[in-house]
Amino acid sequence: MNSNLVEELRWRGMIHDIMPGTEEQLNKEMTTAYIGFDPTSDSLHIGSLVPIILLMHLYKSGHKPIALVGGATGMIGDPSGKSDERNLLTEDILNHNVAGIKRVLSRFLDFNSNTDNAPILVNNYDWMKDFSFIDFARDVGKRITVNYMMAKDSVKKRVSSEGAGMSFTEFTYQLIQGYDFYHLHKTHNCLLQMGGSDQWGNITTGTELVRRMNDEASKAYAMTCPLITKADGSKFGKTAGGNVWLDADKTSVYRFYQFWLNASDVDAEKYIKIFTFLDKETVEGLIAEHAEAPHARVLQKRLAQEVTTLVHGEEALENAIKATQILFGKSTAEDFKQLDEQTLLDVFEGVPQAEIDRADIEEGLDMIAALSAKTNFLNSNGDARRALKENSVAVNKTKVKEDYKITTDDLINDKFITIQRGRKKNFLLIVK
Repeated sequence: MNSNLVEELRWRGMIHDIMPGTEEQLNKEMTTAYIGFDPTSDSLHIGSLVPIILLMHLYKSGHKPIALVGGATGMIGDPSGKSDERNLLTEDILNHNVAGIKRVLSRFLDFNSNTDNAPILVNNYDWMKDFSFIDFARDVGKRITVNYMMAKDSVKKRVSSEGAGMSFTEFTYQLIQGYDFYHLHKTHNCLLQMGGSDQWGNITTGTELVRRMNDEASKAYAMTCPLITKADGSKFGKTAGGNVWLDADKTSVYRFYQFWLNASDVDAEKYIKIFTFLDKETVEGLIAEHAEAPHARVLQKRLAQEVTTLVHGEEALENAIKATQILFGKSTAEDFKQLDEQTLLDVFEGVPQAEIDRADIEEGLDMIAALSAKTNFLNSNGDARRALKENSVAVNKTKVKEDYKITTDDLINDKFITIQRGRKKNFLLIVK
């Protein structure tokens, strides 16, 4: 093998539980391993980036990754980590979601590769759709006792809680996921299932099924990674605007980049090991450099750069950096004009905005009106005059005096004009 995968994942903090014998198997020969992705949405958010990166590490180490999209299990809903029964998805929504997830996964793993360890993409609906309930009860249900299933944390928590309990549908989830492992073991010689630490119960049920449906000598292994948390206790991957998605149409590249850039020092030190492929020497060097001058935010900048490039590519990263510099650094009107409309709106999200008629600027809008009467950006005409006299007002990053008039020449994307007072107060004029 190219490297000791388990050793690599350990120093990165990416191993939570590992079944005895797993490391030895991975060191011995090319091993096929799989991770399942739940199609509850038509995209994946950054929480799913951890299992994706696990599969990428697997591939880089010379092993064969299988990405499984749960077209069948998605019809039931995984109870792991959930306190309530999930709403069932319609078949149309499920098919749409499965297609979306396949598209996202294909950006990280080349399923058309010709290498011996080429990644494989599968959908468990393909082998579950013709499985009758009677066959499933006889061939699979017979192998695992209810006592064994009840002992799993995901079941125990739900059954002992004061809520609505757990339906038979969700109770069967671990058997169906376990059968996936058996099927992949039989058809692809898949020996290892990986996933988040909340999946340990489901994964070990799979290893049991592999042994009980074949013979006791059959090999099957399990490994999980920790669920990512933030140092302040808040949920990882969530912002005020909701989930941070891996698709730019759900979370813009600028916002995605800002998410990583705004990580705390403690989180950045953890994330740079998990979410990048930088080697140990480079990571330790960055951590040491950051400790010398935390205000320079070396860790956060490199983290944001690496993850944004991984997910969106270098060109998108450059645009996100450009947008960041425009708002927080030295930039010109020409820089603004290079931004597309969505990025500009993302940059100015939460900034005071006002709409004005195009006719107002065709005649030339004086700065007092632009700051006060027409927009209420400043409290009064007097405030506006004072700001202009202090030489602290800029239109599209260019300082202006009281006699300046805003015209159509100032328009960005034929629609926007930015006004700044001092270093920190930004305003956005939207011309209708």
